[in-house]
Amino acid sequence: MDHAFWQQRWQEGRTGFHQPRVLPLLQKHWPALGLPRGSKVFVPLCGKSLDMAWLARQGHRVLGVELSPVAVSQFFAEHGLQPEVRVSRYGTHHVAGDIELVCGDAFGLDVEILAGCAAVYDRAALVALPPPLREAYAERLMPRLPAGCEGLLVTLEYPQQEMDGPPFSVREAEVLQRYGRGWQVTPLERRDILPHEPGFAARGLTEMATAVYRLRRHERESE
Repeated sequence: MDHAFWQQRWQEGRTGFHQPRVLPLLQKHWPALGLPRGSKVFVPLCGKSLDMAWLARQGHRVLGVELSPVAVSQFFAEHGLQPEVRVSRYGTHHVAGDIELVCGDAFGLDVEILAGCAAVYDRAALVALPPPLREAYAERLMPRLPAGCEGLLVTLEYPQQEMDGPPFSVREAEVLQRYGRGWQVTPLERRDILPHEPGFAARGLTEMATAVYRLRRHERESE
């Protein structure tokens, strides 16, 4: 990952990708996963997403990973939480209640730390990565999640030639290609969103949609 790029974005406050509300598609589709209270949910490249607080309110334990210490500190400050801090080989852990954020590189997480995750929620990770890193993300990081892991994946679709990412366009064919071997992938919904995204329209996009997929991990493959 381009650590410097994302660190600079957070330091300069150029975080237009951060949404000021919980994603309605998360609220709509998450209950269908049927996860019991206390289940641990992995949130890669989490930023300071409000979705994590929502997941915790549903009775889940949240394990997020984020490169930027600015994003991590802002998350806890904005929710009035004082985390306990410790350091491990994965990075700096900040823990408050049912939320644990690791300030470190997502690609540095391994089977051991992810073993207890019953679910994964990817709203902004896959679309934040250029193609070579999307391949590494799907083939190196995601297979470290345990068999039976459930989840939601949220992507964006637009004519890639009309705008440089991030966020990048990731269409259904690519999702099926990258996840089809290790995961059961079920498309749930696709919405046209350009009328609600004037900033992207101003950048020259002629169409834009968001898509939601349900994921279920097959038996673990050898790594």
